[in-house]
Amino acid sequence: MSLSTSNGRRRAGVVIAGGGLAAQRASETLRRNGYDGAVRVIAREPYSPYDRPPLSKEFLAGEVDERALEFRPQPWYAEHDVELLLGERATGLDAPRREVQLAGGGRVPFEQLLIATGSAPRRLAGTERYENVYELRTRDDARALREALSTRPRLIVIGAGFIGQEVAATAKRLGATVTIIEAAPTPLEAILGPQLGEWFADFHRREGIELVLSARIARFHGARAVHAVELEHGRRIECDLLVVGIGTEPATSWLRDSGLDQGGVRVDAAGRTPFPSIFAAGDASAQFEPRRSAYVRTEHWEAAARQGASAARAMLGLQTPAAAPPSFWSDQHGVRIQFVGDTHGADRLEIDGQPAARDFTALFTHNDRPVAALLVGRPRALPELRQRIHDAARTNNHERNAA
Repeated sequence: MSLSTSNGRRRAGVVIAGGGLAAQRASETLRRNGYDGAVRVIAREPYSPYDRPPLSKEFLAGEVDERALEFRPQPWYAEHDVELLLGERATGLDAPRREVQLAGGGRVPFEQLLIATGSAPRRLAGTERYENVYELRTRDDARALREALSTRPRLIVIGAGFIGQEVAATAKRLGATVTIIEAAPTPLEAILGPQLGEWFADFHRREGIELVLSARIARFHGARAVHAVELEHGRRIECDLLVVGIGTEPATSWLRDSGLDQGGVRVDAAGRTPFPSIFAAGDASAQFEPRRSAYVRTEHWEAAARQGASAARAMLGLQTPAAAPPSFWSDQHGVRIQFVGDTHGADRLEIDGQPAARDFTALFTHNDRPVAALLVGRPRALPELRQRIHDAARTNNHERNAA
């Protein structure tokens, strides 16, 4: 199956800007469904597509090697005629001419384009000049941080989101002294609310991690390296390393002047943008969420995999399956933590199990219908909850459309 019969356009084929999970799933889906045109992946890093969740856990701890991160062994790409343009960075998009501009000055023509450039860590002002400040997004980041943690340092993690918590838990296991600084009153409060946020705070404190909450940073102390963080209320915390985990932003600045939204490329459920030949998936995209009446970015592994595959099917004119509720997982202190759904608009929280024993389900409902759930130590319960949330969302949509 080819998208075009003209030699020029067949050579242009499908171009995927980005070398992550969405790119990998799109490539696999195209070939699995008989597409025989060119497939080219523009990957900013010098590595074939690899899995990122282990970067803050098993890989950071030195428990898996770099080859274990790769989605497919190197021969797979040659066998499936997928060309990897490694170490290349997209810097511009000429939509009318169907060309992606590269940092080196080259241009890559396309018949269909998938924007899958992911996201980049949000920078913390004032840390740019320090050599012992780390972010965690790439395998190079994780490798450098793992080496730094080998000295069992005093580590400060700024931000108590899931990445910050995972890094803190891994570093503690490696022998570091760990302090988490968070601006909110409890971890993850904006997503899970104060009750579950307090559970996460207690969870880490019981493992020997200090949490400093409702804290604002006044200044950093040090010349070439940060050796202390001073908070607005006057406390000064000494450190050897600093990890910043305050969220991400879509890596879409290269789309300026393209006519596409840089705050997350707006797409429909199949990844289509306003341009018929251009699609987007993963962290770089934003899909319309009826419950919020807004376009929302879903920055999770499952969403990137599903959206990359759906966009590829849409390119081929194939039906795309209905989206499942977003979900993700986290491993911390030997405990599997899972989340499914969206807590936006939830009006009730029900807890089943024993939070103190790290064995419970927290169910969020809206108008007595499930909209999201947090599972701690209960991996087998996820499929049934996912289906309940999916069925409730479908009922809500039917009612909304009938109104």
